[in-house]
Amino acid sequence: MRPPVFEERLSRQLLTLARSINGTPGRTGLYVLCALITGVIIATAAAQVWLNAWNEPFYNAIEKKDLDGFFTQLGVFVMIAAVLLLLNVAQRYLDMTIALKLRQMATGDLIENWMSHKRAARIGRAGQIGVNPDQRIHEDANHLTELTTSLGVGLLQATLLLSSFIGVLWVLSQGVVLKMFGYSFSIPGYMVWAALLYAITGSAFSWLVGRRLVKLQQTRYAREADLRVALVQGAEHSDGIVLNNGERHKREALIGDLDKLLDVLRRIVMATVGLTWLTAGYGWVALVFPIIVAAPAYFGGSLSFGELMMVVGAFNQVQQSLRWFVDNASTIADWRASLLRVMNFRQALMQIDDFEAGAERFERVEHPQGLFALDDVVVMSAHRRTRASEAHLTVKPGERVLFTGLPGAGKGIFFLAIGGLWNWGSGRISLPPAEDTVFLAQRPFVPPGSIRTILTYTNGVHPMDDDDMKAALKRVGLGHLGDALDRVERWDRELTNQDRQLLALARVLLMKPKWVFSDGMIDMIRETQPDLIHAIFDEELAGSSLISIYNKPIKNALYDRLVALTSEVEGEAAEPGPATATDIRLADQGGAVGPEGNPIPDPA
Repeated sequence: MRPPVFEERLSRQLLTLARSINGTPGRTGLYVLCALITGVIIATAAAQVWLNAWNEPFYNAIEKKDLDGFFTQLGVFVMIAAVLLLLNVAQRYLDMTIALKLRQMATGDLIENWMSHKRAARIGRAGQIGVNPDQRIHEDANHLTELTTSLGVGLLQATLLLSSFIGVLWVLSQGVVLKMFGYSFSIPGYMVWAALLYAITGSAFSWLVGRRLVKLQQTRYAREADLRVALVQGAEHSDGIVLNNGERHKREALIGDLDKLLDVLRRIVMATVGLTWLTAGYGWVALVFPIIVAAPAYFGGSLSFGELMMVVGAFNQVQQSLRWFVDNASTIADWRASLLRVMNFRQALMQIDDFEAGAERFERVEHPQGLFALDDVVVMSAHRRTRASEAHLTVKPGERVLFTGLPGAGKGIFFLAIGGLWNWGSGRISLPPAEDTVFLAQRPFVPPGSIRTILTYTNGVHPMDDDDMKAALKRVGLGHLGDALDRVERWDRELTNQDRQLLALARVLLMKPKWVFSDGMIDMIRETQPDLIHAIFDEELAGSSLISIYNKPIKNALYDRLVALTSEVEGEAAEPGPATATDIRLADQGGAVGPEGNPIPDPA
């Protein structure tokens, strides 16, 4: 079974982005901000036209050495500059506010879709698209919203300036009379066509040179995420790395991730240098190009110096608007790469249900009598099929069942299938009501905050008094934490994994669920504290059912039944190991025996 591929065309991604924005709370505020910034940009364009018209009387006054006219036009310039300054500040404020609003909406939307319907766990098993979701939600989404705002405002401003000045330049082109070989003639919109030709030529070459940056930037973000995750893992597991003499190995792995990133960055540098040759050269030529184009009319006497400067100013506004793509080629490539990562991830979240529905999957239902049952369940992974030795199994209230098998039998994925985090397979899984169940992983999640927060983390726990919490902590051997109920620490670092397991057990005592599903956590505690587990399930949780999956058959009377898990690799015979209910069974004396009748030692 291959991992799904979630990717769409740019046009569909933009449409999806627009629809998601339109369906996100807070869109009205965004639309108001967009309307305000549009009004500011329109006013700025009008002020720019006013400033361009000011060029003619100002430069004519200079040419005629008219001192009074010179100072008069300086006063006019101060008014225009004051208006433009006010508009520029307002535009900057609105620009940053829109970016902030977009980040709030985009990141909130990704978090909402990621942390619902068990997608956070499911997307992690959907292939490369599920790698480093934190990078896509935090950094990529932030980068995308900033670039989207910057490019969107810039494009709108360039469009409005183009609309304003192209008419001005067309009118001014009427005064441009060209003389060649003794003939005088004029070309309608001469300066407009010159600006269009110059900008289109530059844009075309910029795209040809800069388009490879899109793929390079996308690869760069993936490599950045890989290095960051490797560094975080190194920091979190530093003790284990050092104690196992793994510093050299980890250092080499980190240097390897760094080298991969640097290789991409070097290619980005070379691609950017090539693009800079074009854009910088284009920009320098733009300083004299309009003067060269209009020079025949000026030297021919059909344009005054002031009119020449008006033509140059209008030409620069038009060609700068048209060369917006040239100036932003590398930024557009960066934006495109960010959009690909964010929207492909979002689309994967939204489509993972459809993908799983198209593959062979379990029938998952709530048991009509509130029991747990498996009917012809086969759990399928990439190259493996795992099944229970009992094709039809029903667990009744208060019953305790241990699923076990040899290494490689697929015990972990079997637990994920029961918990709803793995949906590929066949058969029917019938579960008790969700409010009556709790699932325990081998490495329990410890949320940030206080001990009180940890104990009341799940929705099934109602507010309770301190005495109940302290009693539960004392019952599992963590009584010393009773005085730290409201102390906020990094408990995920302060506590050992066994302490985290005991803390999860204390939460179970507070919840008193009817059904407990354990991925070996109960049995790992039981190996070191068998009396504690037996006492809890004989007293506080006497009426609770326990379904545990563990790799070691354990003797004595905690479990009523032992069910074997077997695994088959596609194209091969079944792996050696327990195949029937009698292969691994509870002995008369409470011990366990293997397939050939030999006793299986119990570490407890």
